[in-house]
Amino acid sequence: MNQLDVVGVRVEMPNNQPIVLLREVGGDRYLPIWIGPGEATAIAFAQQGMTPARPLTHDLFKNVLEAVGQELSAVRITDLRDGVFYAELVFASGVEVSARPSDAIALALRVGTPIYGSDAVLDDVGIIIPDEQEDEVERFREFLDQISPEDFGTSSQ
Repeated sequence: MNQLDVVGVRVEMPNNQPIVLLREVGGDRYLPIWIGPGEATAIAFAQQGMTPARPLTHDLFKNVLEAVGQELSAVRITDLRDGVFYAELVFASGVEVSARPSDAIALALRVGTPIYGSDAVLDDVGIIIPDEQEDEVERFREFLDQISPEDFGTSSQ
């Protein structure tokens, strides 16, 4: 398993599909995962430190974990089958729960839990961005600094 940082979310054109981009810590591979608009909003909220007036589902899950004294120790992106990514929530108690990567990432950002990607997934779909394309990644980061969760067209009910 390789630790990953969340670079951010953006909307991929022309089909307006949100994508979360993760980067290998201490490496040069990026992992793009296409996600739903609701999850894109949840991830963007967490990255920007925004707290909605009413808790989103991931905020609620975080609050429930705290209330029952459970610690989320890791999120693992474990597999890619037929174009679908799979993830696991790993709790300090040793319990592992299957989850969609987008939900797992949104929760991990809220509780400060590390995110890991399996070697197989990174080997299969990880993208190495050459040095000459690093400025495109920088433009992506600048884009993320200017975008707000409302740009994804979802409600925060």
